[in-house]
Amino acid sequence: MNVLVLGSGGREHALAWKLSQSKKIDTLYIAPGNGGTQNCGTNLSVDPTDFESIKKTVTEKQIGLVIVGPEAPLVGGLADFFIADERLKAIPVIGPTKAGAMLEGSKDFAKAFMQDFDIPTARYRSFTKSTLEEGKSFLETLQAPYVLKADGLAAGKGVLILEDIDTAKQELEKMLSGKFGDASATVVVEEFLKGIELSCFCYTNGKDYVMLPEAKDYKRIGEGDTGLNTGGMGSISPVIFANTEFTEKVKNRIVEPTIKGLQQRGINYHGFIFFGLMNVNGNPYVIEYNVRLGDPETESILPRIKTDLMDMFEAGISDSLKNFELEIESKFAVAIMLVSGGYPEAYEKGKIIIGLDTIEDCIALHAGTKKTDKGIMTSGGRVMAITSFGKTMKEALEISLNNAEKINFDKKYYRKDLGFDLK
Repeated sequence: MNVLVLGSGGREHALAWKLSQSKKIDTLYIAPGNGGTQNCGTNLSVDPTDFESIKKTVTEKQIGLVIVGPEAPLVGGLADFFIADERLKAIPVIGPTKAGAMLEGSKDFAKAFMQDFDIPTARYRSFTKSTLEEGKSFLETLQAPYVLKADGLAAGKGVLILEDIDTAKQELEKMLSGKFGDASATVVVEEFLKGIELSCFCYTNGKDYVMLPEAKDYKRIGEGDTGLNTGGMGSISPVIFANTEFTEKVKNRIVEPTIKGLQQRGINYHGFIFFGLMNVNGNPYVIEYNVRLGDPETESILPRIKTDLMDMFEAGISDSLKNFELEIESKFAVAIMLVSGGYPEAYEKGKIIIGLDTIEDCIALHAGTKKTDKGIMTSGGRVMAITSFGKTMKEALEISLNNAEKINFDKKYYRKDLGFDLK
């Protein structure tokens, strides 16, 4: 079978790296891919949101399975596009329909969904420009810090956590006035949950599901979780506090009610669900849903999966997922993200990357890179993740740190303190 992975980041390189090990794939294509995915398959210059170009590619390359990495094509209705097309409808898409993608595409939808199906989450209300004053009044019923979320997709920048009530009111007004464009035409205001975050994942065919390894990601640019939010500075899997008891709570209180809720709503969902959770005194609460794998969590969870991913996808497609089990590596995996200087604000691209041929006992999963005549160069803020295994979290971290030192490009930066809150 020929397989197409859509996307260009670290998540997609991790998927391509894992899928390239499958004997069930004849040719693996990645569109558009990056400087690392070319080592796993064939990169194609196709925009993941250009559905007609994807159709042409799938037809010409005789693709038998499409795996969608990023959220934008899903929120835009790629799965629906395939279902509605006579030539494409028989080709499975790993990714939900537009209705299912609303779990990520609209935070207001997601919060209402959780409320309707008794899924534990923070108390909230949603507001528009016409109900701004009500929003300010609702903020006064909450205790600091105050959480404001743009309803729509805002490239990971639409969530504000503020300590001061007056600042929160001002930011609510700015958001509703277009700070994040159409994404913040509606703003979700919710109470702050105090605890420690983690990310859980399942793969589902809309009926049954299988849990993937969990991970802890680190969003702040500075050590000790300080500074601006980023797309993610690294991740660790497994998460030491996610024991059997906690995982059962996640399944029973969150995963299963979510899948049953989708069924009750008549939503066709075949793909991954990311559960952004907060552990509050041993109890899981949902902060957010994503309708795809997380990044940089994918760079630490996929290397731990020993099972051929094609076996899992085939089980989902053939409706035999109920008794399917993944074989998981017991060792720790730590992924450290190397980023461009200045990120997440202004940064320069086009920096030559050296030292990739010197690393050992790790996996370099590219995110913002491209191949040029001069070699591999940076093309984004998050450049690549260095993933290593270890019998302990500390051992895995040390191996990744040692290899991170060997790779160089102008103004390279990375955090050295991942896992500081898991000791």
